[in-house]
Amino acid sequence: MAAAALRAQLNALLANMFTTGMVDEQFQQLQSLQEDGGSASGFVAEVATLFIDDADRIIADIAALLDQPVVDFDKVDAHVHQLKGSSSSVGAQKVKLACMHFRQFYEAKSKEGCLMALALVRSEFCDVRNKFQTMMQLEQQIEACSPK
Repeated sequence: MAAAALRAQLNALLANMFTTGMVDEQFQQLQSLQEDGGSASGFVAEVATLFIDDADRIIADIAALLDQPVVDFDKVDAHVHQLKGSSSSVGAQKVKLACMHFRQFYEAKSKEGCLMALALVRSEFCDVRNKFQTMMQLEQQIEACSPK
């Protein structure tokens, strides 16, 4: 019974993530790999954890670059591009779109614009990180309810 309620909660969370555009088809493909038995249980959680760790580091690196008196916009470009790729591979659509929006500011070499774009990237990342963490907690609780 508890597992069914947790499963319903997880399904509602995932549906909300898709409906709001937070995640896209790529995330759905990762899930279907796990559900179809093509990947180990916990595969999506592992990919999400790697993304969270990677994105946290990249965002901190971008912030440090933008904190310099003279900004190296080529390095900002490289980091944003890396974050966009990481977001795309896990299906974190809103983070990917925020990275695409960021581009116009580092191409224009606008430190102020980059700081605003970074705030948006950080906000979208925090939202998806919180949802991924909730998803992983629910999956762990469901696993704990399952017969061994």
